Amino acid sequence: MTMSSNNLPNSSEQRFPTRARITALTISLAATGVFAGDISAAQAVTAEPPAIHHAAAHHGGGLQCRGKGVDSTAKIRYRTETLIKAPLSTIWKLQTDVEGWPAWQKPVTSMKRLDPGPLRKNSRFRWTTPVPATPVSAPTTLVITSTVRQLRHHACIRWTGPAIGEGLRIDRGVHVWTFTKVKGGVLVRTEETHAGDQIETNVPLATDFLGRGLESWLKDLKNTAEARTSA
Repeated sequence: MTMSSNNLPNSSEQRFPTRARITALTISLAATGVFAGDISAAQAVTAEPPAIHHAAAHHGGGLQCRGKGVDSTAKIRYRTETLIKAPLSTIWKLQTDVEGWPAWQKPVTSMKRLDPGPLRKNSRFRWTTPVPATPVSAPTTLVITSTVRQLRHHACIRWTGPAIGEGLRIDRGVHVWTFTKVKGGVLVRTEETHAGDQIETNVPLATDFLGRGLESWLKDLKNTAEARTSA
């Protein structure tokens, strides 16, 4: 399931060096709910992605839910936050009603709960997203299977799981969200780590695209929650 230069024609290997192949990989993942960004695959393969200035990777004390955080050994790590001017109940419902994600997150094309009832510890859900063609890989679909490990109502949630597609793979993702009432709204913080031999080939680039995805997710959550509040 992993991308291998042995599967590529010799001409492709000559035209696209290792960095370009890794760029193509991360651009493919950028189309997912994990790496969702606003740069096209064609643009990203030919240019360095712009830096994200208002948030950065943090390797100190990370976010936690019921005493558990992200993978402290992961090389790819990103954390950011935003203030959402909406009721906590609205924000929480949007985030935990995972079956509704496709309605407000464009990269999420399908979603299926793997167990009944409200989202809780050990709940599992499987979601998919199309991955566009790159100069070195055909179009495919990335399948992400997430398991809720910790959850505290209206406070935090933590899930883990792999993301697997034909030629694309994140062996282990760990994602933590916290929600805190503050003056003027709710401070939503999120932190995520990725691990796997494939994406760790170019850590700075993979981290940059992880950051794009989290910034995009927060933006969509903020816009949707605030729109529902003002309606």
